[in-house]
Amino acid sequence: MHKVLTAILASGFAIALVAAPAQSQPLDGTLAKIKQLDEISLGYRDVSVPFSYLDDRPKPVGFAMDLCHKVADAVKTRLKLPTLRIKLVPIQLSNQIPLIQNGTIDLVCGPATNTLEREKVVAFSDTIFVSSIRAVVRRDGPVKTLKDLNGKAIALTSASTSIALLNAYEKAHDMKTVRVLSADHAGSFLALTTGRADAFVMDDILLASMVANSQDPQQWRLLDEALRVEPYGLILRKNDPEFKALVDHTLVGLMRSGEFQALYGKWFTQPIPPKGLNLNFPMTQPLKDAIAHPNDKGV
Repeated sequence: MHKVLTAILASGFAIALVAAPAQSQPLDGTLAKIKQLDEISLGYRDVSVPFSYLDDRPKPVGFAMDLCHKVADAVKTRLKLPTLRIKLVPIQLSNQIPLIQNGTIDLVCGPATNTLEREKVVAFSDTIFVSSIRAVVRRDGPVKTLKDLNGKAIALTSASTSIALLNAYEKAHDMKTVRVLSADHAGSFLALTTGRADAFVMDDILLASMVANSQDPQQWRLLDEALRVEPYGLILRKNDPEFKALVDHTLVGLMRSGEFQALYGKWFTQPIPPKGLNLNFPMTQPLKDAIAHPNDKGV
């Protein structure tokens, strides 16, 4: 009996030794920074409906903002920081990656395409949305297909993946277009609506949201063809496995519980602030597949 008890105690002690480092291991990377400051910094976009934009208060709201707040809640629990502050930092497509790299923000809460090129400098969460790169044009205009864009002025947002995709399409089809670059999507859509551009090439859901919010939505239409299908993820710092694991675990938990799907419905298939517009954008099969099989694969 004494030998058995000794063996049990020894076994328990060994298990405790193995388990202890996981509990006492010092924090690293983003989580260590958040712990030290008692603050998490979330980057938001002001016109990327319905992912991240300003309502009429004005306050950053949207699908990606809701997901980021869920991550912040998980961080608060993980680090036992009941007073954790959430710092909201305005960003643009052109500076979101530098602000992640230099530590100004900890998470990009907006529509960000996960590309292999971007993965060289930042990391992405598991996929939260899947879009198609398409063009919006005047409904009564001459542009019916992507090939009809030859010789036309195209509105593009600086630093967007649409630029390289349009370059590749032009090269493959012996085409040439005139570029009208803007710092943000609002500027690009303005170039289209004021006649400075014949089309605006961007992610279909962002185009759909801008059309829905325009003065005359019936004046515009999206071309059926797509330059590429693209996965979105939340951007975080590269080589930070502890924080990425927490972010992904939070997102997968929302997907498994159905809360992720409920948040999607809230922003994509129901009236949203500030105008009460409904984007009527049901969940696509590629996104359903990404939810069934969570992954962070880029394109």
